[in-house]
Amino acid sequence: MWKKLHYMDYVLFIPYLILSGIGVVMVYSSSSYVAAQNGSTPTGYLVKQLIWVVLGLVITLVCMNLKIDYFKQTKLLGMLGFAMLFVLVLLRLVGQSINGAAGWIILGPVSIQPAEFCKFYLIIYLASIISQREAHFGVARIRELGAQFVMLFAMILLIFVQPDLGGATINLAIAAVILFASGISYFVGVGVFAGAVAAFEWILVPLVSRMPQSAFANSYQLRRFLGFLNPFKTASGAGTQLVNSYYAISNGCLTGVGIGNSLQKRGYLPEPNTDFIMSITAEELGLIGILIVMGLLLVIVMRTIYIGVRATNTFNALVCYGVAAYMTIQAFINVGGIVGLIPITGVTFPFMSYGGSSMMVLTLSLGLVLNISALEKMARLNTVRQAG
Repeated sequence: MWKKLHYMDYVLFIPYLILSGIGVVMVYSSSSYVAAQNGSTPTGYLVKQLIWVVLGLVITLVCMNLKIDYFKQTKLLGMLGFAMLFVLVLLRLVGQSINGAAGWIILGPVSIQPAEFCKFYLIIYLASIISQREAHFGVARIRELGAQFVMLFAMILLIFVQPDLGGATINLAIAAVILFASGISYFVGVGVFAGAVAAFEWILVPLVSRMPQSAFANSYQLRRFLGFLNPFKTASGAGTQLVNSYYAISNGCLTGVGIGNSLQKRGYLPEPNTDFIMSITAEELGLIGILIVMGLLLVIVMRTIYIGVRATNTFNALVCYGVAAYMTIQAFINVGGIVGLIPITGVTFPFMSYGGSSMMVLTLSLGLVLNISALEKMARLNTVRQAG
């Protein structure tokens, strides 16, 4: 089972380890004050993040060494999809609310965000159904593809109404990238999209409208959007998060104020260890630190795309493109939010921010890409041996 470890892609694996290590340090630095204020020990978040990182490493190695066919079982993926839809509907009705989004399952000290796992599911499900039908991407397959895509778009809609605009945007972007990369015809793509929109109009929208607490009237999300429009005009209210993020970034200058010396983490910035961890990183490590972090993620993303380009089958290629899109869009939404380029949506930065659900999904995705990389290396070596 573990023979694929001999074909480890270290260009992908080492940046992941370094980025996770920097993340642990920054989670500790950014959360110590918050933990103390909440009556916990300063190392409370550090210990939890270390557990998530170690567990994520195990998941990465296990996922890398699984048979790739486990991720291609369409019937099993279909049943899993309906189960996830059921959970998302249930969460909308009875889920625990954190920061205005009723999308959490709280089990004692552990909070699970099922919407995070939809990202990984979306990647493997789309890659699976497209790779199995790539020879039939014609008009005759519009209805069949449309029926399967409706379930995925329903999942995205249910994430949106939690409300989780950031999560819905990431999932939608993943789907768009995979569809574009698959070579699906424009006509079929429009047909699938039109079918999904029709389903929303006739079935899902009336259902959602009867749910309690309309997502569009949620005050927490509305405050963040108003703060984005004119942060300094509302600096004492809706714009306080973005203004203090600006202060943190400007304080860091080139080399930062030093690890542990951030001022903005001391009650000025909410969620300094999750949504705004890059603001604290900019303050403590400066522009140089931010460039290192972004550079490490860029290496991971570019290597993932490179593996996809060299892949010998459609499933492997689409998985790589989907994972690259997932990490890129998530990083863009997080950084774009803290610098005021787009509204803040509560999206975390890959491998850096505190959180178990996000780390599990990221390491699952990375493990699958490492699996594909190992398989491609083994196939190329076999080809060389046979040619020799």
